[in-house]
Amino acid sequence: MAYVVKHEKRRTEILKNALAVFVDDGFENTTFQKIADRSGITRTTLYLYFKNKREIFNYSIKQMLVKAEEDIGKIEASKSLGSVEKITRILLDILKLLEDNQRLLSVIMDYLLHLPKNEGPPELRVRRRTLKMRRAISSIIREGIKAGELKKANVKTADDFFYSIIEAAIFHLAILKRENLDEMKNVVVFAAKQFATQG
Repeated sequence: MAYVVKHEKRRTEILKNALAVFVDDGFENTTFQKIADRSGITRTTLYLYFKNKREIFNYSIKQMLVKAEEDIGKIEASKSLGSVEKITRILLDILKLLEDNQRLLSVIMDYLLHLPKNEGPPELRVRRRTLKMRRAISSIIREGIKAGELKKANVKTADDFFYSIIEAAIFHLAILKRENLDEMKNVVVFAAKQFATQG
């Protein structure tokens, strides 16, 4: 049992170190050797944990998103928050995550744009990564409409609307190189209130 715990702990440390290398050097310039060096292990040892850098990259992103997904789940399950507050908190938390990982966003975008064609279009990978978040928002919208807290609206359209705010935030950070998302945070608060049945 202790070996499994130690193995998982080292794997987590490798993923954290690898993420730093990807941010510093970009996906293309990151090598197994650089990740091993940053992790204080040999390349041979690194191969015991991962088969290639793409696998490490995908696991690193997944690990980063796990906490965000847990936080979204807690907000969604909260009995003390109304629908507007839940949507607002989720979106603001996501914007904070994006701000905190601005350099990583550029690496992710570069990675997605250079995926081999046989792996399908990049939007499919993005959709898989954001599915839990989108389901949570859709669920909150449905519950809010049912409870009379939110105006009647097409749930998919409302979900797409809120998701487009996140996409715009990514564009602001990764393409326009804005330093923060303060304007987008104001948009989130404003937009969520527009769906409320009472202002």
